Amino acid sequence: MSDLGLEEAAVAGRERAETDTAKRRQILDGARRVFFERGFEAASMDAITRAAGVSKATIYAYFPSKEHLIAALVGIEKREQAERFIELVAEDRPVAEALTTVGARTILAMSRPEAVARLRLVVGIAPRMPEIGRAFYEDGPMFATHRLGEYLARLAAEGRMTVDDPRRAARQFLDLCLSEMSRRIIFGLETTISEREARDHARVAAEVFLRAYPLGAPAAG
Repeated sequence: MSDLGLEEAAVAGRERAETDTAKRRQILDGARRVFFERGFEAASMDAITRAAGVSKATIYAYFPSKEHLIAALVGIEKREQAERFIELVAEDRPVAEALTTVGARTILAMSRPEAVARLRLVVGIAPRMPEIGRAFYEDGPMFATHRLGEYLARLAAEGRMTVDDPRRAARQFLDLCLSEMSRRIIFGLETTISEREARDHARVAAEVFLRAYPLGAPAAG
């Protein structure tokens, strides 16, 4: 399958995330279970058919191949996950509190067993199918960085923060949050992270971040 075909599948997965039919979601749920249990290479369309509880003809009507299935899963799940925790920055709350909340939500989202399994799955297939890795990155880390960068840019425009490159600053904050926590989970040193641990880590990350990018007084109305 060409890179163009898989890229089109990934785009289709993103665009249809909000309008998925119940049948399509049923198929994706079954595929997710099989991929996470067996890995991409060992997963078969027969196994996915059984897990989804549909006929093989039904699966192929929606997804011509395993590659299309994984592309759709990446497009849907990473965008939904990013939206869930980055939307918090739109709330009207003190900056340090907003950053801590976003950071804690990010840590918890990335440490969920299914999120770790998804990351390992994509890392395993990315060398052979780089377009899947690209879609995963664009709909996850890049999307989250973009949304948080918009928030930081607004703070800068209002005179509430000193930051010359909001996108870079957003990436640095998310890296501060995830660096140690994500490594512990990915390498199997820990299996869970509590809400308290996540919030404590995110609070320290916010404190360090705000030393590099200090807050200023809000601009006069």
